[in-house]
Amino acid sequence: MSTPDSPRLLIVDGHHYAYRAFYAIRSMNAPDGSPTNAIFGFLNSIDRMRERVQPTHMAVIWDGGLDEERTEALEEYKAERDPMPDDLELQLDAIVDWLTASGFYTWCEDGVEADDVIGTLAWQAEAEGYKVVVASADKDFFQLINPNIFLLNPNDKSETLWQNEQVIAKTGVPPAQIVDWLSLVGDAVDGIPGVPGVGPKTAAKLLTEHQTVEQLYANLDQISSDKLRGKLTEAAEDVRRNQDLVALKTMAQWNVPLDELVPSQRNEEALREYYQRWNFRSRLAALDEFTF
Repeated sequence: MSTPDSPRLLIVDGHHYAYRAFYAIRSMNAPDGSPTNAIFGFLNSIDRMRERVQPTHMAVIWDGGLDEERTEALEEYKAERDPMPDDLELQLDAIVDWLTASGFYTWCEDGVEADDVIGTLAWQAEAEGYKVVVASADKDFFQLINPNIFLLNPNDKSETLWQNEQVIAKTGVPPAQIVDWLSLVGDAVDGIPGVPGVGPKTAAKLLTEHQTVEQLYANLDQISSDKLRGKLTEAAEDVRRNQDLVALKTMAQWNVPLDELVPSQRNEEALREYYQRWNFRSRLAALDEFTF
């Protein structure tokens, strides 16, 4: 993207990038033996994202736990996820310390899912005339995409900012149909079961023909396959429950003045101490060169 002629907000899915960095760099340690692989990779990712997006505003949002309403609706919701590796957990506070010292806004609250905060922030900024880029590979964010909200997908090495075209190529449906598409297909990563026998292509075909889940269920008699019609009928309650699980929530109680998301002056003394502790020599040299 070129230099912004209007405010541009970059929202980073913090845990997603921390996990990616941790598994991309398998072994890296500070002189005291503490792990630094996730820190190193995360910092590099932030550099690349800022270079690509050229944001005027930025926020890194972290998961604070599972949404109570979702876990009450489905006990298995995100229940099978592996616990965070100890060596990654040890590095998260250091990453947050670096973000703070670098002047970047970072946020986490117990019991609040990052996805909902990211969605709320994206909609808030869009309403105030911002262009928004969400950095994550989580397909739940496909539903946010519109002419003013983009997705920077780290799995796409071309660094294309995703819009309708890329979502359709990936799923077979546009962003406006993603909630219904995921409700039919399910999401194994989040423990959400879909309609048995309905895969991505079948779900896309059904939504192309009927536009919405509501219209699909209002016209089940038009489904020529007895087997498919029976599966859809049996899963009707699950599909409607899935819509509530998948749809991002507007967090009415969460609001931040967007001016707070403008990167502030960095704390060079703190950054120098971190880089020395972690033995990030190239970053320390760049900091000294910038300072002097």
